[in-house]
Amino acid sequence: MTNTLSTPVSQQTGAAAPAPRMGASAWGRIAVCVAVALPAVVFRIGGFAPNAVVDLLVFGAAVVAASFLLAWAAEAAQKDIAGALAIAVLALIAVLPEYAVDLYYAFRSGSDPAYEQFAAANMTGSNRLLLGFGWPLVVVVSLLVARRFVRVGSLPASATKVLELERSSRLDIGFLALLAVVAFLIPLMGSIPLWFGSVLLAAFVWYLWRASKVSDGDDGHEELVGMAGNLASMPRRARRWTVVALFVVAAAVILSSAEPFADALVASGSALGIDSYFLVQWLAPLATEAPEFIVAALFALRGMGGAAIGTLIASKVNQWSLLVGSLPIAHVLGGGTTGGLPLDGRQVEEFMLTASQTVLGVAIIIALRFHRWSAIALVALFAVQFVVTDTTGRWVLSTVHLVAAAVVFWINRRDVVPSITAPFRRPSSPVPRED
Repeated sequence: MTNTLSTPVSQQTGAAAPAPRMGASAWGRIAVCVAVALPAVVFRIGGFAPNAVVDLLVFGAAVVAASFLLAWAAEAAQKDIAGALAIAVLALIAVLPEYAVDLYYAFRSGSDPAYEQFAAANMTGSNRLLLGFGWPLVVVVSLLVARRFVRVGSLPASATKVLELERSSRLDIGFLALLAVVAFLIPLMGSIPLWFGSVLLAAFVWYLWRASKVSDGDDGHEELVGMAGNLASMPRRARRWTVVALFVVAAAVILSSAEPFADALVASGSALGIDSYFLVQWLAPLATEAPEFIVAALFALRGMGGAAIGTLIASKVNQWSLLVGSLPIAHVLGGGTTGGLPLDGRQVEEFMLTASQTVLGVAIIIALRFHRWSAIALVALFAVQFVVTDTTGRWVLSTVHLVAAAVVFWINRRDVVPSITAPFRRPSSPVPRED
């Protein structure tokens, strides 16, 4: 017998349920982001350029605002894309702001050699920021959120010490491990050749194809809340048009703001008496990495720590394959030689430091567990690089990364082969769910 008190009124009467709508506050947030980005559009169309610092603030704010729109739309798009592919696509969309700025530097370096250092600087900075700050942030937030569930007895006490990664992350970890090893060829070659870029792009295509074949057998979607929840609750047609509109608006703002923002970063260094290289390597990623951190932090706050760290791992795969692979192509299209993007001594050191940090990150997560002490260690090593700024210091820190990684790999040695071979194994069929 049906309990009519718990049955929706629409089902009791046979009437169709009213279509959910976005609240005024949700549209208000979108309007605020558009308003913040609008001055940059006016500056761009009108050709206004008062000074480098004003340009930096105006176009930087526009990139951040567009990043919010991008993050909301990307997360809501999971309603229509499921499984590991959703995480891969979400990570790809989230790094678009970073790609726009980085590829501009690479393109400009084809005709202006002074910009060659900035292409690598932005990439290495954002890559190390993602792993050295983003990963630990997600882990700490996830473990703090887990305390609520431990108190009510729905999780064991160990859940506040170790974040368990989802099994589907094994594929991403395997790809990241392979790319981290291949990345050491870049400092050895002293450049990013065009052929090497093509290999990395092929690896990215391979990664997307493999991700599309992974299924955990879950037919449902995780419940979305906040702005993504508002968007996801809309009727299918309205939701898809709204998501597409947000993507288009955000992409237009980012693409139109990338060039003046990138140039303003370089010019602002001289105006403010700050090293331009430092601004490009660290200030730009803080703005362009915003959507990745937003999406991951939202996942973690909802108790979805595995999905949160999975998004950031996928972003690392995207950076080492699609982004690095695109840099020599952009350089050639900008007028550079077909030999690819050249690197000076400083860039070689930066790539070595970035690759060694990635190897340590892989060693930590290869067992599908992320301990809180590992997160603390990553943050500490990330902070050290701001104190150690000379050539010797960077090589020593790279060595510390590799030695620590060797120790952790030995501890997790049983998980090395399963992870390394994950990209090569045939996709398994989803396990049927029992009724």
